[in-house]
Amino acid sequence: MFAKIFHKHGTLPRSKNSKDDDDEESSMPPNLNPRLIVHYGIPATASILACDIVQRLVAVGTLDGRIKVIGGEYAEALLASPKNTPFKNLEVIDADRSGIWYLGDEYGMVYVIKYDAEQRKLAYLPYYVPTNVIAEEAGISSPDHPSVVGVLPQPCSQGNRVLIAFLNGLIVIWDVSDDQVVLVRGNKDLQLQGKTASGFPEDKLEVSDCASGSDNVEKEISSLCWASSDGSILAVGYVDGDIMFWNLPTAASKNNKQAEKSPNNVVKLQLSSGEKRIPVIVLHWSENQSHSARGCKLFVYGGDKIGSKETLTILGLEWPSGIESLKCVSRVDITPNGSFADMVLLPTVGETNNGGSLLFVLTNPGQLHVYDDACLAAMKSQDEEKPCVFSGQYVMPIPIVAPCMTVSKLSLVDRDGEFSKALSKIVSTAKLKESHTPITPSRKWPLTGGVHNLLSEAAVYEVQRVYVAGYQDGSVRMWDATYPVFSLVFVLGTEIYGKLPDIDNTGATAPVSALEISSFNQSVAIGNECGTSDEMSLNIVTETEKKVHTLHEADGPQCMAVFSLFNAPVCLLQYAAFGSRLAVGFKCGRVAMLDVSTFSMLYITDSLSRSNFPVNSFAMISFTDTNTNSPKDSKSTSLNDSEKGLAFIMTKDAYLAVLDGTTGHMVSSHIFTEMYLHAEGGTIVSVVSTVTSETKHEPAHSSTDPEIAPVEAKSEFSAQVAYLGEKSESLLILLCFENALHLCSLKSVIQGTCDSIREVNLLKQCCWTSTIKMDEKEYGLVLLYQTGVLEIRSLTKLEVMGQTSLMTILRWNFKTDMEKMICSSAKGHIILENGCEFAAVSILALENDFRIPDSLPCLHDSVLAAAFDATVKSEDMAPGFLGSFIKGLKDKWDRNNHIPEDCRNDFSHLEGIFSSPPFLKSSTDGNEDDLKIDDIEIDEKITVFPKYEKVTVFPSSEKIKNDEKNKKPERERLFEGSSTDAKPKLRTVDEIRAKYRGPEDAAAAAARARERLLERQEKLDVSTSSC
Repeated sequence: MFAKIFHKHGTLPRSKNSKDDDDEESSMPPNLNPRLIVHYGIPATASILACDIVQRLVAVGTLDGRIKVIGGEYAEALLASPKNTPFKNLEVIDADRSGIWYLGDEYGMVYVIKYDAEQRKLAYLPYYVPTNVIAEEAGISSPDHPSVVGVLPQPCSQGNRVLIAFLNGLIVIWDVSDDQVVLVRGNKDLQLQGKTASGFPEDKLEVSDCASGSDNVEKEISSLCWASSDGSILAVGYVDGDIMFWNLPTAASKNNKQAEKSPNNVVKLQLSSGEKRIPVIVLHWSENQSHSARGCKLFVYGGDKIGSKETLTILGLEWPSGIESLKCVSRVDITPNGSFADMVLLPTVGETNNGGSLLFVLTNPGQLHVYDDACLAAMKSQDEEKPCVFSGQYVMPIPIVAPCMTVSKLSLVDRDGEFSKALSKIVSTAKLKESHTPITPSRKWPLTGGVHNLLSEAAVYEVQRVYVAGYQDGSVRMWDATYPVFSLVFVLGTEIYGKLPDIDNTGATAPVSALEISSFNQSVAIGNECGTSDEMSLNIVTETEKKVHTLHEADGPQCMAVFSLFNAPVCLLQYAAFGSRLAVGFKCGRVAMLDVSTFSMLYITDSLSRSNFPVNSFAMISFTDTNTNSPKDSKSTSLNDSEKGLAFIMTKDAYLAVLDGTTGHMVSSHIFTEMYLHAEGGTIVSVVSTVTSETKHEPAHSSTDPEIAPVEAKSEFSAQVAYLGEKSESLLILLCFENALHLCSLKSVIQGTCDSIREVNLLKQCCWTSTIKMDEKEYGLVLLYQTGVLEIRSLTKLEVMGQTSLMTILRWNFKTDMEKMICSSAKGHIILENGCEFAAVSILALENDFRIPDSLPCLHDSVLAAAFDATVKSEDMAPGFLGSFIKGLKDKWDRNNHIPEDCRNDFSHLEGIFSSPPFLKSSTDGNEDDLKIDDIEIDEKITVFPKYEKVTVFPSSEKIKNDEKNKKPERERLFEGSSTDAKPKLRTVDEIRAKYRGPEDAAAAAARARERLLERQEKLDVSTSSC
């Protein structure tokens, strides 16, 4: 189970830096620790599948060393290997295996490895399969031994037999208990008269010679799997597109070693009659639902002619009177929705436990589809031109592709505010309902693995953070992002516009282009590409008129107002003055200011950019933010101080305008020449005594524009602006551009000079920036470069504090326009999307809001595991077989619910067999043969000599013999009984057995041991006499 490998589910380990990232890394201060904290979706580099039949989980391995584990709804986790390398094999440890696998390498060796659950390590066991023995039996040269491509334990052999497949087509069955080769098959066996079967059920079986002209060369194996539950039929896929069915002896068969090489031992199956075909890359099998030993389902990827459509083929095969009667009775071709990566079979359980299985198909990028037996049966009679319909699909908890996400927003919510209370009520009701609702498997997604850890005190639940996303179909979704498991709060569909009079339905379905959230007035502002801005009695506001309509109240979010000003895409929305004002930036460069309290438009500007560039950034500073109100303003103003201030607006062509936030009158303007903001805006950050308010932008060389003169404002407002400029020396404006950072005083910006206090030229092109609050006194600036480098700088000094990369944290490569979907919060949380992946990254080391253990789902159900173990013990059977490592292949052992009667055993004895090298096992025939050297009694007199006394006592016959030895030269005595020839002697298998495990009984073994002791005593005596 996954719990035996990964102790902490849901913990996302940070990978070590690769060599490519070394230049992008720098030491981080203690308060910074960029790391992945939330992940949804299947990585685009997914390549291999595995399943847990007990916990009902599916694991997806990738080409970059990650494993995505998926269970039921919202139950998933991402595991990362320290090495950024592809997975060649992926399996789940079953309870009956004792964590033992075979491992074949490219040099033809087969080793045995074991997983130690306590030490949490993999270790080699002493046992191995010697290549020289296999080479001798197969008649090949040992130095040229081909690489191993597959290792499969043979079913119904109690784990004593293992099938080894080599790249050159050689197939060997090895007996680990007897350390001998049981069977050898290879390309030379294909020269026999065999049969070729067509992979189409309407074609008749054609009998021909399996060894065609092209078969005279070696046929390289590309995949293999068992095709019968007793291990008598082996299906082997080859590089040339052929599939061979080999009839092999089983453990219960007699005369295995002398198995006949008859024409009935092999049958060829071809999916296409083309001369050039795709290699058979994947082979899997499952039993027929009738549990018949004379047939199976074969799942094949490959084997079709080159240039044909990519398909996964499912064949129904039968051989009623032996392998020579093989025929195809059904065929289904599934066209993958994407590029095929892998497949796996998961047996059905519960009320559908009829021997069927679920087919999971992994395609790229990041898609996982499931087909049940009913779906596959329907495909048999389906028109070939119609697309295959799957019975289920993995759907991301947060949709990114279907529907297509166009904009997103992460916002903090005041836990004591009314907005948090309203959202908390919705979420708490849903959580309480969920805790009392029994979990039932969904037909759309059959996996049920994972245990949700619901918060115990749902009644006092508080929403502290929300995530809102807009989509191309015009819909908007909001999630509670307080904890790492995001909970859907509501979905605003386009149907709401159908109830609104005087609203064009075309605009209702327009893609969402901007979002903004205000906790103060409990509202969400939505802008789309048709120029409509909505707020959630109804007020419809246009550029020339305002209409009020009354709608029936309903549960959930309500639309408060619709602003349809003119037909231009909205590219920016931002609340100001505690949610009472809403600034709207358009793609044509115009800006509108809306009064949310009265649902009216205060003003709308002409295009601020001379080339109609889009509005990229907006920041609002009210006079109350600086505590610098002039005396005369306190008496004469008719507006609240919080609603009066300056609006700083920057367009994509680096034009900065300062406006009266109430009237829209121009205060000053400035153009940064040779500078452009990044695609989604740079950042304008105003700093007041280390208190920040933010938006977005980019820099370059600055100069004033003589053609644009500031508009003279009213004297009352001018006095406030002048007073603000004199008294706000601590107020700074940070301008972030693609290639530079400018920190300017507010006074110089208001005057139109934009003098830089600090200026930094960036060596790489920046595409996104954001500010974070590192502590009560210090703020930071996060920059994302188009190289994927993530940099953290001090906000006031602009000094680099640390550096990392998307590849290091997420193992993502930066893609064009990726910055458009990035959003962040002041607490250092950054949310990113990439293809089919959703990720949240935390920058601060001490920030732990997302990592509350009680809110994470547990992927290991201990109650279910205990029930399964008890069932296995009560039935005295093993639910599966030993797994295998497949070098360079994706072939895995497909487990089925039905197990033959003679296969119901355990493999507990294997660990003892593998505890010693081959041919060196201790005898296990009986206790009387377990002879230890210390148990031998020598019936001779033992003489004890005094210390330092050079006395040697020999029997008379032995004395004469040793005197003759002492007369020999020292070199001859040193190599007594051995040859001085330096060339090693090649020994046969029988000689090795005779040397290390002779067939003698216990008495003979005792006599031989006594002789060796006497010889050892003689040599010791000789050494003593020479001293």
